[in-house]
Amino acid sequence: MDSVRRTYTMMRGRHIEKRVPSRELLSVLDKAETAAVTGTGKDIGNPSWKRSLPHVFVASLTSLLFGYHLGVVNETLESISIDLGFSGNTIAEGLVVSTCLGGAFIGSLFSGLVADGVGRRRAFQLSALPMIIGASVSATTESLEGMLLGRFFVGIGMGIGPSVTALYVTEVSPAYVRGTYGSSTQIATCLGLLASLFAGIPAKDNLGWWRICFWISTVPAVVLAVFMQLCAESPQWLFKRGRAAEAEVVFEKLLGGAYVKAAMAELVKSDRGDDGDSAKLSELLFGRSFRVVFIGSTLFALQQLSGINAVFYFSSTVFKKAGVPSASANICVGVCNLLGSTVAVVLMDKLGRKVLLIGSFAGMAVSLGLQALAHTSYSSTFGTLFLSVGGMLLFVLSFATGAGPVPSILLSEICPGRLRATALAVCLAVHWVINFFVGLLFLRMLEQLGSVLLNAIFGFFCVVAVIFVQKNVIETKGKSLQEIEISLLSATSQ
Repeated sequence: MDSVRRTYTMMRGRHIEKRVPSRELLSVLDKAETAAVTGTGKDIGNPSWKRSLPHVFVASLTSLLFGYHLGVVNETLESISIDLGFSGNTIAEGLVVSTCLGGAFIGSLFSGLVADGVGRRRAFQLSALPMIIGASVSATTESLEGMLLGRFFVGIGMGIGPSVTALYVTEVSPAYVRGTYGSSTQIATCLGLLASLFAGIPAKDNLGWWRICFWISTVPAVVLAVFMQLCAESPQWLFKRGRAAEAEVVFEKLLGGAYVKAAMAELVKSDRGDDGDSAKLSELLFGRSFRVVFIGSTLFALQQLSGINAVFYFSSTVFKKAGVPSASANICVGVCNLLGSTVAVVLMDKLGRKVLLIGSFAGMAVSLGLQALAHTSYSSTFGTLFLSVGGMLLFVLSFATGAGPVPSILLSEICPGRLRATALAVCLAVHWVINFFVGLLFLRMLEQLGSVLLNAIFGFFCVVAVIFVQKNVIETKGKSLQEIEISLLSATSQ
């Protein structure tokens, strides 16, 4: 390892000036990789997952915050509207939800630049800052305008966080647990959502309790900002910034000394052919790169057009209209979300991404049909109650098993490393735009169109998603990044 580190130290300046590694460096690392595979590395097995787990755990706080802020206004929206004087105004209530999503759109646009510019660790800290400020503003405001300002700041942090989390978890995890770690961030989102539902239960009897709910969210945000300072920086980011010796030290910390040479060899090989320090937007609009963005953007768009976040934002309102106690029903929503995400972790590398997506969207279409049937004249009073609640819980369970966790995991797998941050930013921007309008218009559409037609529209998009996945998404289970790239190129040329 010392010889490799000395080679990096001598050649670091040359690497900064030119992205293509020198022949001497490639030779050293090729020999290191060969030794790791055929020699000393033969009997050492996989690196310990325990080394990278603390870093992934801290990064997952972003997903926890993401889930919490998605659901924090669910139980509390009614008391917020009464306390701030806009009760009964569905547009104002929609703005409390959608302003956060507008901020998330802004944050997602810059997430790639932030992650590539200041590094993954600093990007996490920058995402935590507006969430702390925004939650504090929302908790202390006395007006609708103050609430919208706070929600906008929170949204900026939410927009930066998801893409940085996907990047970081992919780049610090050992390959054999990368899928599990990637899926586990969805569990963190579920836990955050469930926590917000439990925290909001007293809001029905205590008019000012909603302020406490916003203050609660500042605690994990502060923990994220502080403890991320102790976590490792992404070795891929360090290497691409010309800090190869530091990347080697980080690999030793994450994987163990016996795996450093092979990891660095793989990193150099994956970097061959890159002739620029950052991705250009134009690279995502042509050829194979366009196909990646097309698949990712469409999956995220269909994910939102299924109406899933309308459930998370307004399930209390929907349950109330059906005559169901919202508190217990919303807890069931959170439990189903957590259960489905756990199933996804177990099955992700067994059934594959494509199978989970098709099954997930198909299950969502069926559950939306049940909810639509609940509001027709063919359903009895008991049938309406059973189909409304049962259909919604089945909808959430189906979503969590595939449509929720798979798109971001799939995109990080099919996109080349140098383009990954920019591609995720573009696709998540599409996600937030549609999420914004669903959150803004859902209550108004529910009033104007009724439950039957609205559920039918959401169900139609789920059916479209099944067809799209079947025709366009490739299976990545068990494939190397090179095999995935060849599959995409073959599909593009057809």
